[in-house]
Amino acid sequence: MSNKKLKNEVVKTHRLNTALQKLSLAEIRLMQLAIIDARETGTGIDTVTPLPIHASRYAEAFGVTRQTAYEVLIEAETSLFKRYFTFLDERDGKPVKSHWVSQAKYLDDEAIIEIMLTPAVVQEITRIDAIEAKTLFTRFALEQVAPMKSVYSVRLYELLNQWRQAKKVSFDLDVFRGQLGVEDTEYKAMSDFKKRVLDLAVKEINEKSDLKVSYEQVKKGVAIAGFKFKVLTKAQPKNAKQEAVRDVNTADIFTVEGLNDKQLGRIVRNPAFMAEYNHLVTPTSPAGQSQQGWEFEMINRLKKDASEFKKRPIREYLEY
Repeated sequence: MSNKKLKNEVVKTHRLNTALQKLSLAEIRLMQLAIIDARETGTGIDTVTPLPIHASRYAEAFGVTRQTAYEVLIEAETSLFKRYFTFLDERDGKPVKSHWVSQAKYLDDEAIIEIMLTPAVVQEITRIDAIEAKTLFTRFALEQVAPMKSVYSVRLYELLNQWRQAKKVSFDLDVFRGQLGVEDTEYKAMSDFKKRVLDLAVKEINEKSDLKVSYEQVKKGVAIAGFKFKVLTKAQPKNAKQEAVRDVNTADIFTVEGLNDKQLGRIVRNPAFMAEYNHLVTPTSPAGQSQQGWEFEMINRLKKDASEFKKRPIREYLEY
């Protein structure tokens, strides 16, 4: 598949999206390309097949010169191999560390870097396609973050995009710093953190992406304990494709009347349903932690009031 045919959509589980990590801007860009290309081409979607990323692919995606792209790939052969992230084990809630790649090789004559994704990364970008998917996921178009010049802007966008539908989210300060990739020794003074990380990121997101965000401090006594964000989606241009207006006479196709629990279970496990309604639960709730919790919550909501599920006819989720 040619690069031009790629959808350039980054898709990963909430767990990977909210992991504690420390990547440079070039490294996070490479991982975004790796996630996109692995899913769209099928190459490198396992832990034994090298995934090639050409310098021209990087240059085109992020609007940099070929020379800059060459330098990024050469540096990434060593730097990306050393990077790791920390996430919580689903079984016991304990922190687990994993590298992003298990192998990296730069092919100088072809200006290509070949990487192998680790099992943890492969799991978090592939299992979301399964009907039996156990986690919810985050997705966004690469074009929304490609123009950003700060790695903190990119990471904040990724984190806030997860809460686009909910329109608000709060972060505890210590975890938030780790999710953004800020070291314990960096920007220790709150004034420095806000000026060089948070305010810079918010400004760039508001100027260059499809989100409009703002925040306020959350205090515990006199100390700042975290931040509460408001997340809004900017209005689409007038020439953007508009969602078809459904005839009021077809309202019955948005009910669950006549469907049994087995059919409702198939509906709520459908990846499309999960993507369109994952904003209704939080990652820390039972519904956001397991397949069983998700099914129980969503089936009950459908039975109680199916009117909140109108993004497409309910029975359409049974068709695939």
